[in-house]
Amino acid sequence: MERKILVVDDEKPIVDIVKFNLKKEGYTVLEAYNGEDAVNKALNENPDLILLDVMLPKMDGFAVCKTLRAKMSTPILMLTAREEEVDKVLGLELGADDYITKPFSVRELMARVKANLRRVHVEGTSEYSRNDYIQSGKLFVDIERYEVKKDGKVLELTLREFELLKFLATQPSRIFSRESLLEKVWGYEYYGDVRTVDVTVRRLREKIEDAPSSPEYIVTKRGVGYYFNKN
Repeated sequence: MERKILVVDDEKPIVDIVKFNLKKEGYTVLEAYNGEDAVNKALNENPDLILLDVMLPKMDGFAVCKTLRAKMSTPILMLTAREEEVDKVLGLELGADDYITKPFSVRELMARVKANLRRVHVEGTSEYSRNDYIQSGKLFVDIERYEVKKDGKVLELTLREFELLKFLATQPSRIFSRESLLEKVWGYEYYGDVRTVDVTVRRLREKIEDAPSSPEYIVTKRGVGYYFNKN
């Protein structure tokens, strides 16, 4: 089955280039040129992945990302011409899975697209899914149902947050560097920014920890990386 990708950018030449290369790889491509149209198409067409520009008319990419993330778990890869770190972090905080800065190479873009789609479709067959569930203290991670509960209450995690938690929780006490997590969880061997990992960890802690500043589950090993502390 062909996978659908929604490309959102107000610059038609960019959309045309991205569309041409995606179609060469066998993807079905949907187009949107403003934020409102992007939201409507995403909700109506349910694409497998969304390439979302930040600077859009009617509704900017951040607002689109926030709106869609509240309704769907589809991977969102934000496209931005801005270099300011605050913009990149904001996109991740709002639920984007990753970002890529313009101008970008077609090779890099295709690598990101494939990596994000690969994470979505492996689901329960992932190489590190060793059990149906993981129980640690008040935290319950259901591998098969992609569901996390704390004190019996279901937590709203993005797909990327769940993948990160699952990866660490299935290998408790093992420390992983940011670079290793980019490769194992995001699927990037070369492309990618380790800050993406830090922001996702911070978002995850805010959802699963009683005290995010003194984490009980996702623990930092200073100068090395992160590990899951199973109670």
